[in-house]
Amino acid sequence: MSASPPLRVVLCWHMHQPQYCDLISGEYKLPWTYLHAIKDYVDMAAHLEAVPGARAVVNFAPVLLEQLDDYAAQVRGYLRDHKAIRDPLLAALVAPVLPSHPERRMELINACLRVNRQRVIERFAPFKLLADMAQPFLGHCDYLTYISEQYIADLLFWYHLGWIGETVRRNDLRVQRWQEQGRNFSLHDRRELLVLIGELLGGIIDRYAALAARGQVELSVSPYAHPIAPLMLDIPCAAEAMPDVELPELSQYPDGEARVLWHVREGLNVFEQYFRSRPSGCWPAEGGVSQATLELLQSQGFRWAASGETVLRNSLHAGAGEQGAGDSDALLKGYKINGGRLVCFFRDDNLSDDIGFNYSTWHADDAVANLIHNLENIAANHPGRELAVPIILDGENAWEHFPENGYYFLRTLYEKLSGHPRLRLSTFSECLDAGVELGELPQMVSGSWVYGSFSTWIGDRDKNRGWDMLGDAKRAFDRALAQGHIDGDQAVAAQLQLAICEGSDWFWWFGDYNPADSVSDFEALFRLHLSNLYQLIGQEPPEYLAHSFAYGSGSPALGGTMRHGKLRN
Repeated sequence: MSASPPLRVVLCWHMHQPQYCDLISGEYKLPWTYLHAIKDYVDMAAHLEAVPGARAVVNFAPVLLEQLDDYAAQVRGYLRDHKAIRDPLLAALVAPVLPSHPERRMELINACLRVNRQRVIERFAPFKLLADMAQPFLGHCDYLTYISEQYIADLLFWYHLGWIGETVRRNDLRVQRWQEQGRNFSLHDRRELLVLIGELLGGIIDRYAALAARGQVELSVSPYAHPIAPLMLDIPCAAEAMPDVELPELSQYPDGEARVLWHVREGLNVFEQYFRSRPSGCWPAEGGVSQATLELLQSQGFRWAASGETVLRNSLHAGAGEQGAGDSDALLKGYKINGGRLVCFFRDDNLSDDIGFNYSTWHADDAVANLIHNLENIAANHPGRELAVPIILDGENAWEHFPENGYYFLRTLYEKLSGHPRLRLSTFSECLDAGVELGELPQMVSGSWVYGSFSTWIGDRDKNRGWDMLGDAKRAFDRALAQGHIDGDQAVAAQLQLAICEGSDWFWWFGDYNPADSVSDFEALFRLHLSNLYQLIGQEPPEYLAHSFAYGSGSPALGGTMRHGKLRN
C-alpha cells in the first residue's frame, strides 16, 4: 500500500507598490517603496535563506522592481558622486542643514510618525520619547521654531532605524550600536545609516534571484503597473459579481485589450531584465480575473494564474449551483477554464486572512500551531490525493502589526512546515509538475481576491469619477498619437505615464471608508500623474485636476492597506 501523498502548501507572497515617483520632476512623493524594502522585502528573503527546506512563491509587480533599482542607484549616486537623492524624506536623513521653516519641520515630523505606534515607536524608548515630545507641537506649527535641529535629526534617524528589518536588527553590529546610543546622532551617524540602507536596497533583487536559482522560490509577475485587467478589458464585467453596481459614465475603457497586452508584455520585459528568466506564473493585479483576462494571459505563455476564493465559489455556483460551490475540496485543486491550457489556483481566504488579520496578536508558536492544525485537518479529510492549499497574501503590509516584524511567526512557520511529515511546502509550478488534481470551470465569474468582486475599485462615486478622469486622459492620449502630435521618445514617455495612471492603487484608496491621510496622498498623486500625461502629450490639463475629488474619514482594519478576502458581517 503506497503512502498517501503529503498535502502541498503554497505560500504566495505578493510584493507591490505603485509608482510614487513624479516621472517629470523625478521626485518621489511618498517613501513607501524604500521603507518596505529595508524592512519587509529584506526580512522575507532572510527567513527563506535561513530555512533551506522552505519553499514559496514570490510575486513582484514590475513597477516595484524598477523603483527598487532606482532607489539603490540614488543612494550609490549620493555616496559616490554627490548626486541628489530624489526622495525628500530619505534626503532629509543625510541633509547637513535641516529645515528651519516651521511648515517644513511639521512635514518631517508628521512623516516620521507614520509607522505602527505599538510595534515600532513604543518598542524603542528613545523613539517613543521623541514621538511624545512632538504631540504638543502638532497643532501649533509656529512653536516648531523652538525645536532644535538635533531633535529633527534624531527623529529622522529613529524613524529610519525603526523601519530596518528585524533580521538586520539582530545581526548588524551598526544597528545594535545605534540602538544603544539612542540619541544625539551626528551627521556621520546619519550617513552611516544611509550606507546600510543602500546595502539593503542594492541586494534585494539579487537575493530573490539567488533563492530562485536554488529552487526555494518561484518568482512570478504581475502586469507592469498593476492595472485591474478585467475592467480595462470590459468595464461591465463588474456586474457579474455585483448585479446592482453603479458603473461610471465610461462604458468601455478605450482600446482596453491593447493596453492590458502592453502591461503584460512590458511586465515580462522588466521581469526578464532583472531576473534573467521568464516566469511561468502571473498574479493578475489584485487577483482580478475574467474569462478574457485568463485567455490573454494564456496567449502570452503563462502556465498558471491565481485569484480569490469567492471568485471560485461564484464560478462554481454559476456552473453547478449550491452543491458545486460548497464542495469541501474545491479550493484544493487547480482549474482549467473552459478547456484552456492555463491553470488557475484560488486563495484559501480563511487561512490567508488568519495570517493577515488575526495572528499578529497571538504568540507566534500558538499562531503557527493553529495554522498547521488547520492544514493537518485538511490533509486528514482528503487522504490519498494530490492536492494543494494556496495561501496568498500581501508580503509587506501585514508584518508591521506583528511583534518584531513577524520574525518569530515567519521563522517558526517555515521551520515547522518544512519539516512536517504530512505537509509539503511547494510552489504552483511544482504542484503542476507533481500532477495536482485539476478541475474544469466552464464559466468564469469575473472578480478579484477581495470579496470576489471589483467593489474595491469601481462602483463608488469617487472610484467611478476616477475611471471617468482616466478615460478622458486616455482619449486625449489616443488623439495626440493619431494626429502625430507625439512620436519617438515623447510617445514612449507618454505611454509609460499612461500606464502609471492605469494602476489599481489609486482606485483602492478612493472612498469615504478609507483614512483621510491615505486618501489625500493617493488622490493627489493620481491627479499629478494624470496632469503629467496631459503635459507629455502637449495639452493643458483640465481644470478638474486642480481640485480634490475624494476624501476619507474612515478607520478600516490595519489602516486599510489590506482587505479580507470575504465580506465580514
